[in-house]
Amino acid sequence: MADAASLTDSWRLGSLEVPNRVMLAPLAGIGNWFVRLQAKRYGAGMTVSEMLSSYAIHYGNEKTCTEMLRIDPREHAAGPVSIQLFGDDPAMMRSAAASVADAGADAIDINMGCPVAKVQKTGAGAALLDDPERAVAVARAAVEGAAEVRALPVTAKLRSGVRTGETSGFELAQRLVEEAGVAAIAFHPRSAAVHHKGSPDYELVARLVAALPAPVILTGGLDDADAAREAFRLTGAHAVMLARGALGNPWLFAQLVKGRPEGPSPQEVLDELDWLIERAVEHLGEPRATRYLRKFYPWYLARLPLPARTARRISETLQTADTLSDARHVLEAIRQPSTVAV
Repeated sequence: MADAASLTDSWRLGSLEVPNRVMLAPLAGIGNWFVRLQAKRYGAGMTVSEMLSSYAIHYGNEKTCTEMLRIDPREHAAGPVSIQLFGDDPAMMRSAAASVADAGADAIDINMGCPVAKVQKTGAGAALLDDPERAVAVARAAVEGAAEVRALPVTAKLRSGVRTGETSGFELAQRLVEEAGVAAIAFHPRSAAVHHKGSPDYELVARLVAALPAPVILTGGLDDADAAREAFRLTGAHAVMLARGALGNPWLFAQLVKGRPEGPSPQEVLDELDWLIERAVEHLGEPRATRYLRKFYPWYLARLPLPARTARRISETLQTADTLSDARHVLEAIRQPSTVAV
């Protein structure tokens, strides 16, 4: 990578031109098309979907293929969209990759880092770190499967290892690039065992950047703008991938890409919730959107200057709202401070 790269610089991912070096990470159960579109609105140069089962795509599971694999045309306007797949079977991965390419994805990411036990028990996610031969075969199948439709860059998202102190992800990254044709590695320098706890090993990332003949995308521990900038500088990574730090905080992309100096005003937070509600209805219909949005409200309420007791009461009310009309009524009351009891 060129010296003194900036997060606002464009870069190449295989055949793709990515307009900047700030990405949205795959967020399980969250990263659907409108969450990705939201990140793009605030400056993300590339987004990655929530993880999709390669088996479910191969067998035509309706929810996976119609809802989770949905790519909205508006997403492409601001930069590439990648779909993340997980699975342990090369044949299933080959089939799923072809379907994803046909659905209009710009890239494919293979999940080799998910620490969740139910995923690892299937042999997928971080379990592939302990089975490098299978991991290489799965990644190669994705590259070849996509190419049957059109050649797409394939990336792999890895943890540093399964257990604390292990560096199996470091070794696997090199094999994935050299033997499977993977175009870049997204690296989370924590073991699967610790999930999101502990300090990321940015020195290990710097070593990978120096050793790997392909771009390295850094994720993990990037909870605010200062942390992301410093980790980018320390590691020499080609890009940063925001995950938990972006939950309820799309303004973080604007801080890193557009030079926004501060977080959102209360009005901006409430306006963004209105936008999310509209998109969720567009995606799921009102009854399902009412339930789905309950996971989002706490992230946004945390960014409002509310007394703790008031915030708890509002959160409880939103979690039990029977309709979106009820939820909107609660949010509208926040806009009128005199109507919100403390």
